[in-house]
Amino acid sequence: MTTVRLPLFPLNSVLFPGLVLPLNVFEERYRAMMRELLKTDESEPRRFAVVAIRDGREVAPTSPGLPDPTAVVERGPAAGFGTDPLQAFHRVGCIADAATVRERPDGTFEVLATGTTRVRLLSVDADGPYLTAELEEIPEAAGDGAEALAEGVLRAFRAYQQRLAGARERSLSTGAELPDEPSVVSYLVAAAAVLDTPAKQRLLQAPDTATRLREELALLRSETAVLRHLPSLPAVELTRQPTSPN
Repeated sequence: MTTVRLPLFPLNSVLFPGLVLPLNVFEERYRAMMRELLKTDESEPRRFAVVAIRDGREVAPTSPGLPDPTAVVERGPAAGFGTDPLQAFHRVGCIADAATVRERPDGTFEVLATGTTRVRLLSVDADGPYLTAELEEIPEAAGDGAEALAEGVLRAFRAYQQRLAGARERSLSTGAELPDEPSVVSYLVAAAAVLDTPAKQRLLQAPDTATRLREELALLRSETAVLRHLPSLPAVELTRQPTSPN
């Protein structure tokens, strides 16, 4: 297996290969990371790894205040992640390629990255200004029946979209063409479905595309059935991930 050491950016969300990740970077540890990435020649990818947080805070408390006036101030690359950061994160994440890293006048950064490759987290190093990690790349195997499953998932996803739009009393935009390559379908649906982080994490770390599609088919059918009985839902964009507050 191929291993690589990269800067580590933990989030309260899951990044999938092929999906876009906008970031608003303001904490000093991640600002230091972006300054380092900017040193990479423009002809080379500016890569970092994204992992979902299992136990910890995406933004570390830097001063006492609301909602907790007794909050203990934490500083350093591992702030908010306890004494052993490795245990605070899910073990499967995704490499992100930062196409845009733009520094604002106040020193914060606007970043637009895209997920590329799944990785397994082997170790975390907190000795520098930001976390780095030793990572093992995870190849994407197709699995048995991936193509047929992708067709079924696309049908179920369209039904899910229709139910979701109806529950929100919105019109459904059908202008965008959905892909037909099984792995791309599996990641798009995993990112677009309104699921909690543990469910999305399970989909990310599925052993192969067919397994992921099979799980998505069951989830979509279950969620669509639930939506039939809901009069309305909060107005959350279906296919867009929120900008990280970091």
